[in-house]
Amino acid sequence: MTDANTADTGMPSQEKPKPNLARGLRTHYCGELTEAEVGQHVSVCGWVDRRREHGEHLAFVDLRDHTGIIQCVVDERIDVRSEYISRITGVVRLRPEGTANENLKTGTLEIGDCDVEILNRAEPPPFSLHDESIGGQQRTSTDETTRLRYRYIDLRRQRMQHNLRTRAKVNSCFRTSMERLGFLEVETPMLIASTPEGARDFVVPSRLHPNSFYALPQSPQIFKQLSMVGGVDRYYQIARCLRDEDLRADRQFEFMQLDLEASFVTHMEIMDFVNEAVLDATQAIMGWRPDAIPSISWHDAQDRFGTDKPDMRFGLELQELTSIFAETQARVFQAECIKGFALPGGSSLSRNRIDELTEKTKSWGAKGLAWFRVGEELSLDGALTRFMSQQEQAAITAALGASKGDLLLLIADKRAVANQVLGRLRLEVGEPDEKASRLKFVWVVDFPLFEGFSDDGAPIPAHHPFTMPHPEDLSILETFADGEASKLLGVRSLAYDLVLNGWELGSGSVRISTPELQRLVFSLLGMTDNEVEERFGFMVNAFKYGTPPHAGFALGIDRFVSILLEEETIREVIAFPKTQSGSDPLTGAPTSISPQHLRELGIRPSKPS
Repeated sequence: MTDANTADTGMPSQEKPKPNLARGLRTHYCGELTEAEVGQHVSVCGWVDRRREHGEHLAFVDLRDHTGIIQCVVDERIDVRSEYISRITGVVRLRPEGTANENLKTGTLEIGDCDVEILNRAEPPPFSLHDESIGGQQRTSTDETTRLRYRYIDLRRQRMQHNLRTRAKVNSCFRTSMERLGFLEVETPMLIASTPEGARDFVVPSRLHPNSFYALPQSPQIFKQLSMVGGVDRYYQIARCLRDEDLRADRQFEFMQLDLEASFVTHMEIMDFVNEAVLDATQAIMGWRPDAIPSISWHDAQDRFGTDKPDMRFGLELQELTSIFAETQARVFQAECIKGFALPGGSSLSRNRIDELTEKTKSWGAKGLAWFRVGEELSLDGALTRFMSQQEQAAITAALGASKGDLLLLIADKRAVANQVLGRLRLEVGEPDEKASRLKFVWVVDFPLFEGFSDDGAPIPAHHPFTMPHPEDLSILETFADGEASKLLGVRSLAYDLVLNGWELGSGSVRISTPELQRLVFSLLGMTDNEVEERFGFMVNAFKYGTPPHAGFALGIDRFVSILLEEETIREVIAFPKTQSGSDPLTGAPTSISPQHLRELGIRPSKPS
């Protein structure tokens, strides 16, 4: 054994043939060795994963790099410890019969007659790098804050290495697909004017322009549309976006998206482009190609699943029951809308669990939850049956397609509340069908142009103010008058979302490309000419010089990769994420800056309110 810090610099020993080091210090990666290399002299480099000593003159060292682990047999006592950086040279051979490790792809091999060179020593790591079985999967039990404080160590774990390399493969597939489809990669700026898109901007003070600020982009939206004005025709970018909003499992301040825009296309062509890229990436990672992606209208998604992000891996579709109770004497069912679904085998749920579900529906905004167990001959058992006629009981059983042993769950309320609460309840009690694919994509189309009204009465865009209204609904916008606000909520848009397993992967739309229509939409949003000029003047002015019809889309890469890898948070597929509180335990960010730097920027800090 030699130590790189104290090694003899004389001529190497002639007792052993030395490998060709044209590839650097190593000739092979640890996990790449196969039986084809048996008998070859090799050098491998990496971290000592484990060391096991057998007597005074025999040691087994497991050496690890990102490709895997190889067992090395050393015929001497060695002073190497966990995570020492080492180079081991020896001869590849088959392990003795009965000693193979089926859990390693190199489990039939070992390197013998080894020479160990310590390239760098290491202190004991603050936590184990070996995952354990948690919930049927290999995961670490180390708390996340510790892992992020020592992220450079956490990244050595096999799972994290796999996640990052999977992410890189997804990005590579996206680029290949986009280039095959004729898209040009264009990089848009990171320092831009503040044009809020629904979330708070991160702002950057300008030293050269005191009291002025740049904003970090929430998306490349404006610049990719300007690229269409500039004749780029088909643009794409693996874009970094930043939004100052509360964090959660699927949200970070910084995130990456596949961003694309194309001229002279319809929304159908954009959806085809995205299908190609997403299915290519899925096939590369999963080894199989999902079926063609179906579409569902926003209205149907709300009506059938209670959400615009439907999880299609299982049924439990919401059923309309309102007409059954048109003449009911049961006051609880005297409501605008009654809907429900049947939970197969749900009669076995305990009363405590049903009470828990009832309280959840109340916390979600419902007045309560009506429930019935289905018994022999499809009879119903529940506290509300005494207020219901036999015809009503038989009718809801038939409408919900119930069978003996099922649990019927009903909500009576305003239609929006019934849909929303039952949609959440469906996710609470539903489970994906084991026989179905674990990846279910669906397009949701024909979104409303406006999702509601602000406190001052202005309509709120469901996507962004550049979204094209549906051609069939343009007349509503053009003839809209005061006092007809409700009409605006019926206007559809040429917007579309891609959903996977109940998670929104991305959104897109056909864009408004004429100045007249864009001004009309801005005016409906309550924006004055001065406000439009201040916030979007450069874009509106650009449209005066000839803008091709265009459309685009943006897909969240972090979320997509985390779903493919069955990770619970996107932090597991990001190399250096922030915690849920927005801090970085590794660097200590956010931090204060020096008074001198503040003076240069013309900033005087104030006490927080």
